[in-house]
Amino acid sequence: MKANFDLVDDTVCEDVPVVHILSDSLGDTASEVVNAAACQFPDESIRIERLAKVSNIEQVRGYLDSLSDPDKQTAVFHTIVDARLRADVRRELDHRGIPSIDLMGPAITVMSSLTGEEPKNIPGVIHNTDDRYFRRVEAMEFFVEHDDGRNPQDLDKADVILVGVSRTSKTPLSMYLAFLGFKVANVPLALGVEPPAELLSVNPSNIFGLVSSTDVLAAIRQRRLSDDAAFAIAGSYADPQEIDVEQDDARKFMKRLGCIIINTEGKAVEETASEIIEHIESIRKTRAALAE
Repeated sequence: MKANFDLVDDTVCEDVPVVHILSDSLGDTASEVVNAAACQFPDESIRIERLAKVSNIEQVRGYLDSLSDPDKQTAVFHTIVDARLRADVRRELDHRGIPSIDLMGPAITVMSSLTGEEPKNIPGVIHNTDDRYFRRVEAMEFFVEHDDGRNPQDLDKADVILVGVSRTSKTPLSMYLAFLGFKVANVPLALGVEPPAELLSVNPSNIFGLVSSTDVLAAIRQRRLSDDAAFAIAGSYADPQEIDVEQDDARKFMKRLGCIIINTEGKAVEETASEIIEHIESIRKTRAALAE
């Protein structure tokens, strides 16, 4: 499959080093690793190119031969499942003196040793349609139907319920957790608006209250009110004093619910999601221990 670019825009300089991703599947696994590493460096420090669906060493040789500048600073990250092809790729890269990292081979070797089983050696198995895939689809559908307080009658069907004032990352966090397979509903808390009664009847261990600092919320809300006319109409929305009152009221309601409160300030969505999942797993383990 033709190589494509992962982190390239019109401003990328032609003489930057290139990381090539080779995969006998789509190359998404290696791409995630390389992108995560590239984020530790200044923007446009690295260019990433990908060659997917590699099935034989001739493809790799042809791809490497086609590179416009063989002297350019370059490295290869590869995720080749087939052991024979993986060895061929490694030999070819070593022969050409190209630095490379095998992201798949060592992991397969360790897991084979742990399980005592031989690997399937089937590329792209992770992308197969299975129960996890259908759970994610169902969770995404649930999120769409229960975003921003919609269909509160279904709150007892949610794995996770997020509550909080506007701009505490309820929707992006809901979307991320849904992608991981959790059924998530989120409910906004606003001054003068009575939260749905169903919140008081669901298990509080499934509810997570999201809070942030007044300064962060005010800055985000001011950006949302992009022009003077909007600010004149809804200026209190971004007023720090109003936000203080709003969050105080929300915290009182969260304490009434008995839910876990999480501060999202300065946290990536993934970080907050990890914190929530840790709480969920801890609760599940406690319940399992009590049931024994």
